[in-house]
Amino acid sequence: MTETKFCRESRVIQTHRIFPFDLNPFKALFGGKLMTLIDDAASISVTRHCRRGAVTASLDNLNFLKPLHENHSVCVESYISGAHKKSMEVFVKVVGENLTTGERYLAATCFTTFVAVPSHMNQETEFTVPHVVPETDEEKLVCSGYQKRRAHRLQERDEYQQFAATLTTDLPWIDEA
Repeated sequence: MTETKFCRESRVIQTHRIFPFDLNPFKALFGGKLMTLIDDAASISVTRHCRRGAVTASLDNLNFLKPLHENHSVCVESYISGAHKKSMEVFVKVVGENLTTGERYLAATCFTTFVAVPSHMNQETEFTVPHVVPETDEEKLVCSGYQKRRAHRLQERDEYQQFAATLTTDLPWIDEA
């Protein structure tokens, strides 16, 4: 029998204040900083779900919807939205809040994929990660598209591997005359 876990068991909610040193030249949260927050929250969701080491395989469809401004808060919410044998998809929702007015807004969404691996946390090589069970309407909506997203990711991965095989690793600053 395959183990299952609810989305809520992997839910992570991190809230941070946006400081001046977090901003890009356009006075919004630097995208790379948000990506770090996303990967951090998602990695905790993954470990809660499978209780083993895992690595980021991809960050898919990161959609920046609204800028996050100085002195607003950024709330990063993540949970497992699909699982295969050793891979897990994590849904991440980013909500901004104007701390002065209380206005909350959807700032970004994305899906990330992690792969569980043998590590110092768990050495065994034969394992399967738990399946995921959504409960809320939003979780059911998000999880319902998992199989389609997974198939698309696998196709894109194969196409990208073919593309990457054609790229050079030569040092670009060395002239080979």
